[in-house]
Amino acid sequence: MGNTNTVLQAISDRRSIRGYKPEQISGGELSALLKAALESPSANNAQPWHFTVVQNPKLLDEINAEVVKNLEGVSDIFYGAPTVIFISSDPESRWGRIDSGIAVQTIALAAQGLGLGSVILGLPDFAFAGDKREHFTVALKFPQGQTFAVAIAVGYPTTTKEAHPNEPDRIDHVI
Repeated sequence: MGNTNTVLQAISDRRSIRGYKPEQISGGELSALLKAALESPSANNAQPWHFTVVQNPKLLDEINAEVVKNLEGVSDIFYGAPTVIFISSDPESRWGRIDSGIAVQTIALAAQGLGLGSVILGLPDFAFAGDKREHFTVALKFPQGQTFAVAIAVGYPTTTKEAHPNEPDRIDHVI
């Protein structure tokens, strides 16, 4: 028997997609993703994040090149996705990275609900650890004092994969 709750079904069906069509997502789809992002909960409603949408292939290639130059076996951290949303936050914010993680998961579930594929990305962090940190911070229009928190690649999927196995022994109940 299938799940009739659309949110729970989206959680069950969502996969980290690592292959995309070159076709750009629509403006309506992007607006829906960004609306969902802005509606994400945050500690004390601080909303410590900033969202930067990148649909410029040259900039994505430049970030990718900076990341993969020192990572063996990695060639395309964005998996050909035509849209990547970078989330930055204040590194001094106690909850900024956690709140950014909540926002990126909200985007991922919204993408699933729209029939889009997504993959949450931590590897772009390497681009902000090197000599080009300031260049990328400016290019991505991060607000003053903010740095990379997490990113998500989004597009029309060309691949999928099986669900990962659940490990119920990772749950304990304290009563």
